[in-house]
Amino acid sequence: MTFTGQYEPVEEVSKALDKLQKDKGWDIPIHVDGASGGFLAPFIEPDLLWDFRLPRVKSINSSGHKFGLAPLGVGWVVWREKSDLPEDLIFNVNYLGGNMPTFALNFSRPGGQIIAQYYNFLRLGREGYRRIHQNCYDTARFLGDEIAKLGPFEVLYNGRGGIPALCWTFKANAKTSYSLYDLSDRLRSRGWQVPAYSMPAHREDLVVMRVLVRHGFSRDLGSLLVDDLKRAMAHFDAHPVSKPLSETEAGSNSHAGRAAKK
Repeated sequence: MTFTGQYEPVEEVSKALDKLQKDKGWDIPIHVDGASGGFLAPFIEPDLLWDFRLPRVKSINSSGHKFGLAPLGVGWVVWREKSDLPEDLIFNVNYLGGNMPTFALNFSRPGGQIIAQYYNFLRLGREGYRRIHQNCYDTARFLGDEIAKLGPFEVLYNGRGGIPALCWTFKANAKTSYSLYDLSDRLRSRGWQVPAYSMPAHREDLVVMRVLVRHGFSRDLGSLLVDDLKRAMAHFDAHPVSKPLSETEAGSNSHAGRAAKK
């Protein structure tokens, strides 16, 4: 999901593991990394099976400071049963004469983010979160549809079936003098930070650009982004690039976790 914005098929993975258990006897549990989707799917796609409705899912984490709308940095992890939390993760600390079990990496920590998260739960409720996130999806889908009309781009993900984001690359037959790294660099001059990066191992040949839409990114801002994309494309048409930027030269938006080439 990090690379394109699409959800991982948790239900299909669960079914595959059910079959594996039947064939091999291997009972493999699932942990769902719902960093963004954990605060999106329950409100926008409540019928999507990815959570504890699947018996094989034993734990779920999510980031409250992303689509939970809380300040940096608060995250949540929930286990189906207490027995699903491995004892190896728990530190039993003898503190001021009492035993304090914890599985956090740090001990003293502020509680303001947790209070802010709880406030949002009370103030917004399920319907409030749904309205806010639906606006994000509407903007992402608008952007996906508009970028698909621009000509040289193939939209790989248009905001439908994942988080409120979009991801695109060049069509196989696109004839442009510039790379997506050039386009990203040109947009940066207009104040936009739209990363261009290659996909991870075994698909490093595929370079994409991605936009993530969060609360506060309005339809008006989306229209301005489309206008600036058109302006950047017109600039490159009028001033063809003799040597397109490469990933190594662009260098600042790699999501693939690889060391920069020297």
